Amino acid sequence: MGVIPIVNENDTIAVSEIRFGDNDTLSAITGAMVQADYLFLMTDVDCLYDKNPRTNPDALPIEVVEDVSALEADVSSAGSSLGTGGMATKLVAARLATSAGVTTVIARSSNPGNIFNVVRYCQSLKQIQQGVDTSQPLTPATTDDDSLAKSTSSLELLAKPPLHTRFLPDPEPIRDRSFWLLYGLAAHGTIFIDEGAHRALTSKAGLLPVGIVDVEGHFAQQEAVRLVVVSATHHQRTASTGSVSNGVSLSGTPTPREVGRALVNYSAAEITRIKGLQSTQIEEVLGYADSEYVALRENVSLIKKVDRGNRPVTPGIDGRTERVEEGVGIRSP
Repeated sequence: MGVIPIVNENDTIAVSEIRFGDNDTLSAITGAMVQADYLFLMTDVDCLYDKNPRTNPDALPIEVVEDVSALEADVSSAGSSLGTGGMATKLVAARLATSAGVTTVIARSSNPGNIFNVVRYCQSLKQIQQGVDTSQPLTPATTDDDSLAKSTSSLELLAKPPLHTRFLPDPEPIRDRSFWLLYGLAAHGTIFIDEGAHRALTSKAGLLPVGIVDVEGHFAQQEAVRLVVVSATHHQRTASTGSVSNGVSLSGTPTPREVGRALVNYSAAEITRIKGLQSTQIEEVLGYADSEYVALRENVSLIKKVDRGNRPVTPGIDGRTERVEEGVGIRSP
């Protein structure tokens, strides 16, 4: 249509339900909603560094990031006077966007032409990857010296891209409603569940009251909550001490872990009364039963474990490895 929409956090009404906190986070959520190919986060430095380049001349650039949670970088920049976000918020935005399958790039804003050069480079990598028959399993016949030489030659013809940091998209991205449940809604409380309930959720079953250990916070029906897994022994130990309200401590072994978000069919007060019970007992306790499930499976989105170990690999320049995934290169020693 020839229209470029502009979405700006600074112009929104600052209420808890719609305020994202900064334009980086808002851009990541917007990019995920429209399933963008790329998200560019422009800043006053070329890329991420392992140390602050302003105070450490030996700081090394971080060119490609596969797992944001495992990243070791200096994010001490607090942001410009024109916005609330610094480098730390850009890492949060990168995590959100890549989980939705969006390639995310951090680049210098004073050189906007870098956007086209980076995209051109990534698209060239994608074309090289498509030039190799990846429908067949990797065998000596498909990885002979001639094939490797052709791939290396093609990579050498690519113009060196401007300095930037690329965050690789998740090969199995979270889309649409699942992304909205995880990142688009503010959590109003926490439901602690046992391992059995977690296994049921991973098997596409809904959340039943019998698998709920405890509740924290004040929330109503159809509001979002965190789902946190605790072990039965951990809950019994903390409940017996009586040292923590709601019988759950966030310390101990094993450590409780957040595994997802959910929209609930019952309020916090109602779930507190029916936790640990069979679904057939809900009406007896509450006097009504809106649903046998505390949360329907379609209203649950789980945080998945990232496994990036199976990407196709082709030879790189200068003896390095160039791994190509959705048009993005990975270079490693």
